[in-house]
Amino acid sequence: MRTRTRRAALLAACALPLSLALPSATAEARTPYVKPFMGWSSWSVESSSREGYGTHWLNEGNIKNAADSLSGKLSSAGYKYLNIDAGWNFTYDWTYHSDAHGIPDADKERFPSGMPALADYVHGKGLKFGLYGAAGLEKEVYDKDAPILGTDCTAQDIAVKPLTPTNKWGGSWKIDYANPCAQDYIDSIVARLASWGVDFIKIDGVTKDNVEDIKAWSTAIDHSGRGMWLTASAWPVDIEAADGLTPYANGVRVDTDVECYCDTTSTWTSSVDDRWNDLPRWLDKLDAPHYLPDLDSMPINNNTGSGLQDGIDDTERQSVMTFWSMASSPLYVGGDIWFLDDRAKAILTNPEVIAVDQAAVLPRQIQAGDRQVWTKTVGHDTYLAVYNMGSTAADITVNLADLGLHGPQQLRDLVARKNLGTAKRSWTAPSVPAHGSRLIKLS
Repeated sequence: MRTRTRRAALLAACALPLSLALPSATAEARTPYVKPFMGWSSWSVESSSREGYGTHWLNEGNIKNAADSLSGKLSSAGYKYLNIDAGWNFTYDWTYHSDAHGIPDADKERFPSGMPALADYVHGKGLKFGLYGAAGLEKEVYDKDAPILGTDCTAQDIAVKPLTPTNKWGGSWKIDYANPCAQDYIDSIVARLASWGVDFIKIDGVTKDNVEDIKAWSTAIDHSGRGMWLTASAWPVDIEAADGLTPYANGVRVDTDVECYCDTTSTWTSSVDDRWNDLPRWLDKLDAPHYLPDLDSMPINNNTGSGLQDGIDDTERQSVMTFWSMASSPLYVGGDIWFLDDRAKAILTNPEVIAVDQAAVLPRQIQAGDRQVWTKTVGHDTYLAVYNMGSTAADITVNLADLGLHGPQQLRDLVARKNLGTAKRSWTAPSVPAHGSRLIKLS
């Protein structure tokens, strides 16, 4: 709850960014995506209080460095999306701005070359390019009564009257989608983003009140003719919105921010470990492979040398990779990827673990508590993950019948990438360290 409150305070005080997109029931923009996206996001760096980081870090030079690093270190393993989070169209004093038609545009001091040139740079590295926005009508756009392209309407015509705050922090005005000009306005934004070469859009602050926003962004993506991944985000998204979002979003944030808003990227208790308890209540709301749980970025980046540190140890880093992969969550790195260390790279690029994620199959929880057991079936293979959420090492025993298996099973440790032999009625993971995990393939 603390990180959620801190981010709300930061975003509200700074008056949040743009609006963005999500796919419709017959969304051509959505259907190509049958695997979780993989890449990197800027927010973990922007959220950190470590010297040299924070929201001032976000600028053209640092994003180009991130593109170079992502391309050179992780893209060959499938990490392709470079996603710029909040602030790209804000001044360094965090003042929102848009063009004369209310379409968000890049801050010229942060990004002097502009977004089309930056997108070209990112694409030239063999990567995808993503941008961020917020649900609702930005108050800056309303205040200047921006004329909506291709219509006789202005921004004030599409706001619900009386003016009603919307999104998680109340930073925007609620849009009246009964007015056709409202869809025209969202279309104008997405058309501009498509012209820049945007491949990913994250809409933040989504509550149950914002399902119509996501539907509008989804429709706009279809109208644009450019395929884009669409994420509905918040800290977390209201679970009451889950069913309404199903036809429109590729992914939905199911938990609070992973960042600790401190001098590291995160810590185990603030709030990495929340995911193990929060994901189960979402599972029956999701629809793989087209509507996947987004567990937020992974603090697997740098625990050595200079730069922002992860704030979790190598055992915890591996548990993050294992849990995200079992969930078929998007795999995107948080932190300053320029300083990616060798251990982080090894964890992130293990092809056998990545394959579990990319199967786009949802897991189920067999056992909760300190010794958790999770499983999922992909084709003829069953995957088993055990997690020790306690503070001391523990053996974790699994009855194979609980996984729906009968008869001898061949076991392979996917993290160690070695075969373990045969198990019949049960299998025990010995001495799993505190916050540790094991990921096993049974066939």
